[in-house]
Amino acid sequence: MVGFGEQPLSKIAIHKTILALHSSASITVTPFFLGNKGQDTDWVTVQLESPEPSIDDWVGVFSPANFDSETCPATGNDVGYVETPYVCTAPIKYKYANHSNSNYVKTGKATLKFQLINQRADFSFVLFSGGLSNPNLVAVSNNITFVNPKAPVYPRLALGKSWDEMTVTWTSGYDTDEAIPFVEWGPSGGRKKRSPAGTLTFNRNSMCGEPARTVGWRDPGFIHTSFLKELWPNQRYTYRLGHILPNGSYVKSKKYSFKAAPYPGQNSLQRVIIFGDMGKAERDGSNEYANYQPGSLNTTDRLINDLDNYDLIFHIGDLPYANGYISQWDQFTAQVQEISSRVPYMIASGNHERDWPNTGSFFNTPDSGGECGVLAETMYYFPAENRAKFWYKADYGMFRFCIADSEHDWREGSEQYKFIEHCLATVDRKHQPWLIFSAHRPLAYSSNAWYGMEGSFEEPEGREHLQKLWQKYKVDIAFYGHVHNYERICPIYQNQCVNSEKTHYSGTVNGTIHVVVGGGGSHLSDYTPSPPVWSVFRDRDFGFGKLTAFNHSYLLFEYKRSSDGNVYDFFTISRDYRDVLACVHDGCEKTTLAT
Repeated sequence: MVGFGEQPLSKIAIHKTILALHSSASITVTPFFLGNKGQDTDWVTVQLESPEPSIDDWVGVFSPANFDSETCPATGNDVGYVETPYVCTAPIKYKYANHSNSNYVKTGKATLKFQLINQRADFSFVLFSGGLSNPNLVAVSNNITFVNPKAPVYPRLALGKSWDEMTVTWTSGYDTDEAIPFVEWGPSGGRKKRSPAGTLTFNRNSMCGEPARTVGWRDPGFIHTSFLKELWPNQRYTYRLGHILPNGSYVKSKKYSFKAAPYPGQNSLQRVIIFGDMGKAERDGSNEYANYQPGSLNTTDRLINDLDNYDLIFHIGDLPYANGYISQWDQFTAQVQEISSRVPYMIASGNHERDWPNTGSFFNTPDSGGECGVLAETMYYFPAENRAKFWYKADYGMFRFCIADSEHDWREGSEQYKFIEHCLATVDRKHQPWLIFSAHRPLAYSSNAWYGMEGSFEEPEGREHLQKLWQKYKVDIAFYGHVHNYERICPIYQNQCVNSEKTHYSGTVNGTIHVVVGGGGSHLSDYTPSPPVWSVFRDRDFGFGKLTAFNHSYLLFEYKRSSDGNVYDFFTISRDYRDVLACVHDGCEKTTLAT
């Protein structure tokens, strides 16, 4: 979503930094070495002292530690700064000096706690005066580092293109000429084998604009993906990430596990979580100058606590809201790793991943901060034919998911429209009865305030082009994010509710149920004051949706709040195969009078 809130790091005018070292000011960080027990996250203590303390003094964390060593790139206008800045790169996080130190302005002394994740480089801490808009560099700390900053970290599972395939993606500091990446895996308790991994990365020139090309740039390391194939349906497997070093030794991660997908059409309990717009937040309280993503950790922690009760996740766009500050993608993959290492974490493209003027995005906005899709399309695997065109199908047991890309043209005649129709048309509904469509922006209905002011109650040109496909192929449910709240729409076609029932739907599929699940964690959105007649249930809170397929005839949907995990809205669909085949308005197969 656009409009409210900014990436916290964008508030720092780092290029205005003035060197103002003070001999009586100091900042020290302990311990010097992190991750001594192999962990990829650790806490540090910062002790600082300033002879001229002020309420707007702040501490920035820089990684790599030598933050003034590179030449500052030109701006988007290819014009250099009037004077070369002392600091060219934004910190990866920051806190005000008086954070949890209310007497700092009186005493000039403070102790801060920071949580750091392994991001392939060392760290230093800098004390600034002058606030975020006019930083004066007063003192620089000692350097600290993880024991192995290049270690394989933050595994991300995803479904492959085949039903019997799972992909594992992770990040490391090892290029392929330094170490060979692999995954060691096999059935739980069974014999293990190794599968190779491919390696991708990108550089500053891959970015489309500022700040991703300038102050937001940070080396992303190397992103590895391995394809684990010929899996047995619903079998549990264990795996480790690994790298073979030139001397023949190995670097391995801890052991993880996952459950393989069911065969398409298989009758077993299948549970899917779906939400959008979660964002990221810091457990140490840093970067929270304006409560930028207030519900992000609530949703993350709720899903971690509930890991045994679902099989698959769809995060339908707007992941970290990095907005061109590349370091935040590491922070996000670390935040969700307890989830993504256990269940497939499928993503869709949102405006904050893709949109940038004159780069082929359907919306000519700067919402990605110059990333133009590169980060999302590289950091995560998804089974698209072309990952720059962010649409794909995913089969999971009795479900068929058709994931669209609202940041590229979806209108009739477009390449994506053809994909959507093909995805909807090629599913065998007797075996995969539950047909789900999803996109980031609400391409059908939303009573969000700004859509109400526009009078469209949707993303313009959404349902006008797509509703005939949803109706023809009898899509059960369509999910959207972008609007940061929860809303359920009645089964609907051409603006008319086609079923007066509210919670228990049965029989013929007369229209698609549309659901907005954009309350994953970012600042909440308001509704239009008077709800339209098609709006069945609304909740302005943080939460997520859950689908449970009990069998081929019974589906449960639940909306849960992240704060307590309780169900605040639900509906069921019960029907037989003949109900899917039945003729409905604009959804009939052609027949003949011949006998």
